Amino acid sequence: MNIGYLKYAIVVAKAGSLSKAAEELSVAQPNLSRAIKELEKELDIIIFERKPKGIVLTPDGEILISYGKRILKEIDDVEKEFKERGKEKAVFSASVPRATYVSHAFAEFSKTLSEKERCEVYYKETNALRAITNILEKDYRLGIIRYAAIHDKEVKDLLKNKNLAFELIAEFRYVLVMSKDSPLAAADEIHYSDLGNYIEIAHADPYVPSVSLSQIREEELPDTMARRIFVFERASQFDVLSANKETFMWVSRIPPETLQRYNLVCRECSDNAKLYRDVLIYSKNYTLTSLDKSFITCLCESKRRYFD
Repeated sequence: MNIGYLKYAIVVAKAGSLSKAAEELSVAQPNLSRAIKELEKELDIIIFERKPKGIVLTPDGEILISYGKRILKEIDDVEKEFKERGKEKAVFSASVPRATYVSHAFAEFSKTLSEKERCEVYYKETNALRAITNILEKDYRLGIIRYAAIHDKEVKDLLKNKNLAFELIAEFRYVLVMSKDSPLAAADEIHYSDLGNYIEIAHADPYVPSVSLSQIREEELPDTMARRIFVFERASQFDVLSANKETFMWVSRIPPETLQRYNLVCRECSDNAKLYRDVLIYSKNYTLTSLDKSFITCLCESKRRYFD
């Protein structure tokens, strides 16, 4: 059976007339009519009945078209399978801080992945030191590092020394996140002194490149809290915050939909004036791909939405 003629029959059935089908297929109408007749002769059936208002499928024609659609789909699937094997997969990889506005940007980025493009995507939430190491040693393409603005010079000197390009994504002050049922959430104002009776949820690895661990721990995890829970994974942090009204955490801005999902609320601390920066990094020798640019666009949109 001529597969080309089968395709013609399917288009004719959909169009309802030879003239419309011929126009769609860019085939002369007499040639299209001849192809249909040859297919009917080969299968010994009548596919179409000619009516004053057009043509309609016969019972045998309906069966043929039903089979034909499945056959053509399977042919397309086979062609796609073997053609795509020869294509190189596009790769996207990023090491980022445990920040919800960044994860929302990544979720939006995932919607841009084209079904026509083969790709592999890697997204790792980690600290600044490991984000840099992943680019230098682990073949990650992009990184976002977070650090206190007071360390700006040391961090940028290190990035230049490592031949890494860097671009500021966001500058912000941390806010407190807690359960809506927490007594802290109902306070008119929150001061550092109000936090002592609560449990702080914290990241267990607050590294900043080129600054000693002891100095960073003293700055980021001062010995003023009697109770502190270290949790690496962001969703688990939210679970604890949601379940235990005695807990709180210092965070960058969290999108309202996430707060609502976990029954959380963000509050500012009147005493907090410390600035932080999120900076995009990548090798100076690296050329950004279309996937990279798409993610960066989503990242900037998320930053504007939740910070500006």
